[in-house]
Amino acid sequence: MVSRLVLVLGDQLSPGLSALAEADKARDLVVMAEVMDEATYVRHHPKKIAFCFAAMRKFAARLEAEGWRVAYTRLDEDDNRQSIVGELLRRAEAEGADEVLATEPGEWRLIEALSHAPLRVRQLSDTRFIASHAEFDAWADGRKSLRMEYFYREMRRKTGLLMAGDDPAGGKWNFDHENRKPASDDLFRKGPPRFAPDETVDAVLDLVEKRFPDNFGRLRPFWFATDAEQAGQALDHFLAHALPSFGDYQDAMLEDDRFLYHAVISVYLNAGLLDPLEVCKRAEREYEEGTAPINAVEGFIRQILGWREYVRGIYFREGPDYPRRNALNHQRKLPGLYWGAETRMNCLAHAVAQTRDEAYAHHIQRLMVTGNFALLAGIDPAEVHDWYLSVYADAYEWVEAPNTVGMSQFADGGIIASKPYVSSGNYISKMSDYCGGCAYKVTQKTGEGACPFNLLYWYFLDRHRARFEGNPRMAQMYRTWDRMDADRRRAVLDGASDVLDRLDRGATV
Repeated sequence: MVSRLVLVLGDQLSPGLSALAEADKARDLVVMAEVMDEATYVRHHPKKIAFCFAAMRKFAARLEAEGWRVAYTRLDEDDNRQSIVGELLRRAEAEGADEVLATEPGEWRLIEALSHAPLRVRQLSDTRFIASHAEFDAWADGRKSLRMEYFYREMRRKTGLLMAGDDPAGGKWNFDHENRKPASDDLFRKGPPRFAPDETVDAVLDLVEKRFPDNFGRLRPFWFATDAEQAGQALDHFLAHALPSFGDYQDAMLEDDRFLYHAVISVYLNAGLLDPLEVCKRAEREYEEGTAPINAVEGFIRQILGWREYVRGIYFREGPDYPRRNALNHQRKLPGLYWGAETRMNCLAHAVAQTRDEAYAHHIQRLMVTGNFALLAGIDPAEVHDWYLSVYADAYEWVEAPNTVGMSQFADGGIIASKPYVSSGNYISKMSDYCGGCAYKVTQKTGEGACPFNLLYWYFLDRHRARFEGNPRMAQMYRTWDRMDADRRRAVLDGASDVLDRLDRGATV
């Protein structure tokens, strides 16, 4: 009997993968490959490339130990064809195989490449997710708006997580209003566990250092988990040391604490080293045993069971053009400060430096600092999308595009967000200690030294008034703007125009 090829991609490192479940260990050949096409379709952070390659090598070794035949191609092998389809063709020729079993990729780009490959490729559903495409579409069909909260409630009912019969545990579906406390310095707070590179990881680090020397981001020190056992240890650490306070401070930001009480496990979830439903069940157990409060556990589970599943549903429902939508017609180029050029804005400087060093920033740093500024400044959402996809180790298009194009940049016209996520500097001041060390004054609204977020906030509202003044959630903002006298409004708009002119000229902002 002719063998089949079983494709395992770098974000599909799960033993229960549908393609593996369908395959015959006795006769089929698992194909895994490090290829330049995947490493360069955007200029990925070197830590992300290193994580993927190291985790792939370890997963291939695990499969071999379990009795699978594995054909693994390293990036620097001479006969590497440097694309997924090219490697499948090469292995098919050598094996005499004419069929490929693949689990559906998480990016339209790869789905289409496999669909047009000169091989018979069966793309199977990715059963690692809690909601199938059909389930999400059944929920979405006929709805005027696709709000995550209501989808999340359906996922709670489906899984039974944090449910007391037909009712939500604790009497409420959502405890978000309790999860907005600013953090204070704490010398005893534990960050995520750091894993020393072993021989496999060291070899990958040397390869990435050689092949991708000019990519944005610092490769070393490298401390990510790179196999399921280590990822499990990272989850254990979070549950024991950070989950109890996660809810209270999940929106907080501090200059000298890059992780606070965050789990920093999204990179492991999105690569398949952790199972999302099992992670949620582990968190639920902490609530049931009285070691973590309901607001922390519910907020954590909502990010996985609700938001993560929801954005995947949106990505596949909206189709391949979704990442390039631009409902607000923003056309400004991404400024150099996103790549580390000098900026006098302390919040942006810290968020970008952290991104450069760690390939990580938490959701409020992404949404309300780097994303908020990009939206207020009118930056082309396609460039913002490419930046987020490039710089974060947990970024794959199915999860990154809806978060950026929809939630952060409102470029989908309101499919995900009911209003743009914009704010003045006051929100950042409330939730962080960034403003105290800034060259600008967050309390200053106009004139020399005024916080650019303050100026651009009103400029954005004024520019897009025709679209947003009828939005009930934004009516108060426009009433406040209209109560300002004409001279003050003109000073705000002139100050914002000066900020944007400096951005366009490449001057320091």
